[in-house]
Amino acid sequence: MSINLPNAPAKRPRVIVLGNEKGGSGKSTAAMHLVVGLLHAGRRVGSMDVDSRQATLSRYLDNRRATIASKGAALPMPDHRRVDLSTARGEVADEDERTRFEAALAELAAVNEVVVIDTPGADTFMSRLAHSRADTIVTPMNDSFVDLDLIAKVDADTLKVLKPSLYAEMVWEQRKQRALRDRSSIDWIVMRNRLASIEARNKRAVGQVLEQLARRIGFRLAPGFGDRVIFRELFLQGLTLLDLGQKGLGVAMSMSHVAARQEVRDLLRAVGMQAEAPAADVTPGEETTPDLALGA
Repeated sequence: MSINLPNAPAKRPRVIVLGNEKGGSGKSTAAMHLVVGLLHAGRRVGSMDVDSRQATLSRYLDNRRATIASKGAALPMPDHRRVDLSTARGEVADEDERTRFEAALAELAAVNEVVVIDTPGADTFMSRLAHSRADTIVTPMNDSFVDLDLIAKVDADTLKVLKPSLYAEMVWEQRKQRALRDRSSIDWIVMRNRLASIEARNKRAVGQVLEQLARRIGFRLAPGFGDRVIFRELFLQGLTLLDLGQKGLGVAMSMSHVAARQEVRDLLRAVGMQAEAPAADVTPGEETTPDLALGA
């Protein structure tokens, strides 16, 4: 059944799912930066948090509301939903979670152009639901073989990919489910997160394996975020790199912040939100308004 609302988008919104079965990979940070980047570009953005145990994205947005209230900052906010796990068990729980997930997604889809979903660092029924509804899956992973092990099994001597691992198999299954349901495909992007600034043997080896794996199971590699303290510090204020420099926040730009903000823009381009024109960064130490401009 179609939903006709005055502010409804002309077509079904794009659904971007942040997923990885390993915690601590930076899913919520990446989700928040995608959400805010799209908001600054003037998009109607819905967000959903299905990680009911940690609910990091929801807490991030709570902190953002507190900053708006305390500083009177003009910070854009998404249309947000949090979907908690069912208190029931077995098939009853699955059906309950499916019903509430689909209802929340339908509400967001009715009035938004993009929906960004943050998932838990575990294989749950809710996470699989979210993955099966994705147009794009973004998988942040720390640049190590510990994180890579959830995507592929690798020969320790030759660095040859032996077989896809747990998370890759789950994504493959959800891709099949999506194709059967509506003949659509899912674009899968793996972003190498928390990259060290120096070249190292491990960094080269991980890159070599990921390139093999990308060809074998069909994902794209995207630049991730460097290992910068600023990404962790901004959480308490609910801010992102794309907010920095805005008047009234009291946060001045530094050269490190400028470089980090470019990493965010690179991720936005990787998921298909191409910048219309290069945006001029502020001089370090200045405060200004956000300047990210994104096209379709």
